[in-house]
Amino acid sequence: MRNSSLITGGVSRRGVLKGASALGGAALIGPMGAGMARAQPTRGGTLKIGLAHGSTTDSLDPGSWENDFTILMSHTRNGFLTEIATDGSLVPEVAESWEASPDARIWTFTIRPDVQYHSGGTVTAEDVIASLQHHLGEDSTSAAKPIIESITEMRADGMNVIITLSEGNADFPFIVSDYHLPILPSTDGAIDPMTTDGCGAYVLDSIEMGVEANFSRHEGYWKPNSAFFDGVQIISIHDNAARQNALMSGEVHYIDGVDLNTVHLLARAPSVEVLSITGTQHYGLPMDSRAAPFSDNNIRMALKYAIDREQMVETILNGYGSVGNDHPIGPGQRYFNTELEQKSYDPDQARYYLQQAGVDSLDVDIHLADAAFAGAIDAGVLFAESAAAAGINLNVVREPNDGYWSNVWMQLPFVGTYWGGRPTEDWMFATAYADGAPWNESYWSHERFNELMVQARSELDDNLRREMYFEMQRIVSDEGSTIIPMFAAYVSAYSDSLAHEEEIASNWANDGHRIAERWWFA
Repeated sequence: MRNSSLITGGVSRRGVLKGASALGGAALIGPMGAGMARAQPTRGGTLKIGLAHGSTTDSLDPGSWENDFTILMSHTRNGFLTEIATDGSLVPEVAESWEASPDARIWTFTIRPDVQYHSGGTVTAEDVIASLQHHLGEDSTSAAKPIIESITEMRADGMNVIITLSEGNADFPFIVSDYHLPILPSTDGAIDPMTTDGCGAYVLDSIEMGVEANFSRHEGYWKPNSAFFDGVQIISIHDNAARQNALMSGEVHYIDGVDLNTVHLLARAPSVEVLSITGTQHYGLPMDSRAAPFSDNNIRMALKYAIDREQMVETILNGYGSVGNDHPIGPGQRYFNTELEQKSYDPDQARYYLQQAGVDSLDVDIHLADAAFAGAIDAGVLFAESAAAAGINLNVVREPNDGYWSNVWMQLPFVGTYWGGRPTEDWMFATAYADGAPWNESYWSHERFNELMVQARSELDDNLRREMYFEMQRIVSDEGSTIIPMFAAYVSAYSDSLAHEEEIASNWANDGHRIAERWWFA
């Protein structure tokens, strides 16, 4: 792996239950692979960010946020109950502390008394309840509904919010850091999901969805030593070359989604630094488990052995990543299965599984666009070449980038996808692998897996919990309906006029999407 840092570490149950934990660390790696310390932060200037994402169909409704434009906007403007720090630990934000019952079913969050909204007034316990309630209920279409639907009751007691769950969840404080769950002002027990208000570091001054968003510093922001810029501008620049040129010409100070085919040019450019962080981001090829031939696990296994993972990492990622093993848990996470045999390219094994399915060869379409992930079309071509040796004719259907996520993803039987991952195993599995989850993109259902997910969620014995998550990863890897050939590093680039702390978050791109709050001009 080139220019990447592997996240390692663990978390104690007591830490989560008492309001402080350690989930691992992230290190900053520069173009030459050296950690870089920075001088004391200074205030001033307008940070201009060029992002590869953003759509005219995006919305201010937090339940709908799903791309990096809306997620970065969310963290720039909003505050959340908890925050994942740069080292992967969970720290207080709008909630200054939390406490759990012995069975982790009842959680009490104490709200800070000094968190101001941009429009005036301060956050109340009632606001917190209304903000979470927005994502619940039979009519909710929020993407956050599956991760908090275990909430059965919420009540305010002064500045305390007491939340009761249907079953214990030792990870619940992590869950409420989700980008869909900002704390917003409420009236009569409800929030306005289309509000531009917030209690975060910056005030949203203007926004044109899919184009740009402009912010100014919130002078009443409660966090000391943060939010150093006077203003922030987030610009949607989908084209890789245009985004790169914008950085090199000084039109923007930071870009995400660096084109790995040309990253070497950026690394040599004067006044530009390349940042690569390895975390939980992964690229996948989900198969609709309801549709033939993917309803047969032998076919799925044949395809899993017909893909050359090492070649994918070296060719598509230019070495900026690591091979995947058909499950979404990263090697730096607490319960990563270290005992699971790594699948590798094996045409003979692929042919064996085809024979088990009762066929000698296979003809199948895969629908891809580079909107799925950078280099998806090229990845499909490489997959087709390696699969041919196993008697698999893989036809790569090139789909348009525009509308890919609405017309192709979860609509056609074999497609591409990317995930930023989630901080906990349960969170990732509940979002994309649980039976009936809205983003279960392969429509996969496995009785044993779903039983284990419920059991592991409320299990407080760390060793037992590890055993369960080990088994769940094995089930997904060997019986799941998604090929995950590679984990991709977050690769971005920025002007050397910017400065930051030595440690960079790995839970999301863009320093955990908190670049506007954590960075400054040198």
